Amino acid sequence: MMRPLLVRLLNGLSLIATSGAAATCWPGRGRSDLVYLFWTHVFASLPGYPGMLLRRAFYRWTLQRCAGDVTIEFGAIVTQRRAALGPGVYVGPYALVGWADIGAHTLVGSRASLLSGGNQHQWSPDGWTPTVPTSLAQIVIGSRTWIGEGAILMADVGSDCMVAAGAVVSAGVPDGVMVAGNPARFVRRVATEAPECGNDEQQAAAIP
Repeated sequence: MMRPLLVRLLNGLSLIATSGAAATCWPGRGRSDLVYLFWTHVFASLPGYPGMLLRRAFYRWTLQRCAGDVTIEFGAIVTQRRAALGPGVYVGPYALVGWADIGAHTLVGSRASLLSGGNQHQWSPDGWTPTVPTSLAQIVIGSRTWIGEGAILMADVGSDCMVAAGAVVSAGVPDGVMVAGNPARFVRRVATEAPECGNDEQQAAAIP
């Protein structure tokens, strides 16, 4: 009983502590997006459990949606305020999250990049164009998906999926599959049901 109450208390104190920073990011306050990015870097650099609590609280104030039990590790940054983080989401160290809607209990590995679509830059006579808001697109990551370390996502990924470490996802991934490589390709179906009771060898063989 004591631990949930303590977590709720710490979450509440963190919301109070970050409310001033969040207020400077609200629409109608000048260059709010630039101010938002400033604070994302400040909170990303705070170490340990206190840093995680403050990051979570700041994003609960500023993102389109951020559940109260997400974990956002040291160095991780959410660059787009339109992002949404569902319940139980884990974002690993130094991960980069753009305009992404991440489903419940999805794990994002360290140094993974969830980009805002794959068309941020266009070729012109003067070279590649800089990113502008109209070039961004939302990507949707389903629930209970595991995104491996260093993966790059530019397209939707379904629920109950696994994206291998270092994979580059440039086309949509359906539910319940594992993809790997650059560009990412189908590897196998992901078992989403618990194995039936049996001996240890049978159960071990069912583990991906």
